[in-house]
Amino acid sequence: MTTNSAYVIVGAGLGGAKAAQTLREEGYDGPLVLIGAEQERPYERPPLSKGYLLGTQEREAVYVHPQQWYSEHDVDLRLGATATALDTAARRVTLADGRRVEYSRLLLTTGSSPRRLPVPGADLDGVLYLRRLADSDRLKAAFRPGATVVVIGAGWIGLETAAAARAAGCEVVVLESAELPLLRVLGREVAQVFADLHRDHGVDLRFGVQITAITGDDGTTDGILLGDGTRIAADTVVVGVGITPNTGLAEDAGLTVDNGIVTDQHLRTSVPDVYAAGDVANAHHPFLGRRIRVEHWANALNQPQAAARAMLGRDAAYDRLPYFFTDQYDLGMEYTGYVEPGGYDRVVFRGSTATREFIAFWLSGGRVLAGMNVNVWDVTEPIQALIRSRAAIDPARLADPQVPLESLLPH
Repeated sequence: MTTNSAYVIVGAGLGGAKAAQTLREEGYDGPLVLIGAEQERPYERPPLSKGYLLGTQEREAVYVHPQQWYSEHDVDLRLGATATALDTAARRVTLADGRRVEYSRLLLTTGSSPRRLPVPGADLDGVLYLRRLADSDRLKAAFRPGATVVVIGAGWIGLETAAAARAAGCEVVVLESAELPLLRVLGREVAQVFADLHRDHGVDLRFGVQITAITGDDGTTDGILLGDGTRIAADTVVVGVGITPNTGLAEDAGLTVDNGIVTDQHLRTSVPDVYAAGDVANAHHPFLGRRIRVEHWANALNQPQAAARAMLGRDAAYDRLPYFFTDQYDLGMEYTGYVEPGGYDRVVFRGSTATREFIAFWLSGGRVLAGMNVNVWDVTEPIQALIRSRAAIDPARLADPQVPLESLLPH
């Protein structure tokens, strides 16, 4: 099959799969190639640190589509195929095995990779990262009753894996360089909620620490050495210190890259007929009036669909507010909106942080920038409406559970 008129998607994760689905649903019936470096067909990543890791979700449930969907929709799914070069003048993608795929329009959903820990011993067996399905399988095997698991990094991945390890009966230590978990993301008031949550479930949280080395015996990790000389024994070390967007292909091809592949609100890159979406895209957000790069599931689900419509010539600006969720122990949370670190002047709570049933609102100049509901449900839409209204809200009424959120909207 000649593919000189193909729509090509590089990156066969959730984003690539949803873009392919959208292209077919929107009427594109030409050649469609979906290229993925992994041997697994496209799957969703949240279960890897949530339901699948906990054992409450079957493996088949993590996949975006059944295996036969790709052939049924005439999607040329190429797995185990790493794109090594992009020639935008020739409109061609080169794969590691030397094959070349020509495109008429190209979407990059290349995602991101875990940051590696730059200390001696980081390559020992038993030092694990969580990004791929096989990583989750390795963690499941390591999380056994009585094992000692040390988690480096108290971000979302670190805390979710810590919760899963505790559920499996492990002894868990979490090491974090900041003063609290998620401090940069949530600020001190809400970060404390997550510190209390994990301590209440028996996690040994240690803040303000520096990792000097990972120690080992016969090629396998047996502990962590801290900057103050303390040594912590470990059967397994889980590293969750952030991710880096996979921009190498784009950068080598001359696309504009700045903390991700730079795009406009239609997910168009600096090169004609090349688009980017998901973790890898630093996209202009029309409501926020700035570029943002979002690393969460909802963005990987929805943004590539907008890119697919833009590839078809539709007016498909992406303006959804960022959204993410987490489940840890008996705490379920949804977060909507966008706040830069230090970009707010107060946090207003509605409900009780002690019982972990509340909504937290981040405000600047009286305007709601973001909201996080913890064990309180069906409030995402009114929170989004408050954000989009840009209206100054009375903090006292915002904090009052007796005042319906909808009534705070300007009329």
